[in-house]
Amino acid sequence: MLNYLKPAALLLVMLTVLTGVIYPLTVTAIAHLFFADKANGSLIYNAQEQAVGSALIGQAFTQDKYFWGRPSVTAPYPYNAAASSGSNLAPTNPALIAAVSERVKTLQAIGKTSVPVDLVTASASGLDPHISLAAADYQIGRVAEARKMDESKLRALVNAHTETRQWLILGEPRVNVLQLNQALDSVAH
Repeated sequence: MLNYLKPAALLLVMLTVLTGVIYPLTVTAIAHLFFADKANGSLIYNAQEQAVGSALIGQAFTQDKYFWGRPSVTAPYPYNAAASSGSNLAPTNPALIAAVSERVKTLQAIGKTSVPVDLVTASASGLDPHISLAAADYQIGRVAEARKMDESKLRALVNAHTETRQWLILGEPRVNVLQLNQALDSVAH
């Protein structure tokens, strides 16, 4: 029996060190060497070099002078990365229908009648930092009015912060809300 336990224990220790220490340290070192920004959470910094968020996680903007992101259904507060998940409500669920209807009414009261779907529905993770070009365009009038800014300048800023499809085929063009709002704050109008 001892003949079996000694090699098994040795193998356990060796594999634990290899897969639990050496491999993670190697992968982390390679990530920091070749992808430093991504390995550190894709952080976004303000003019004072302070981290204000991540390009991968949305933030709750509610003031009229900012573009708003997709709704977040995370608890206990919006865009809580520790509670990442969708609502898991079926499209026919009365609670989801009521929530979306209420969001549509709210947006129609302050803007155009045709509301882009991503402004009234949460993403699967509840953390999506992007909005569609239609959602950005929908908000241009409100943001321009709140900032006393020319709509054409605002539209140019949106276009400058539009991300293209990944590898030119995956996804749709989109705008990172945090990066766009940071650019808005840095623009003199």
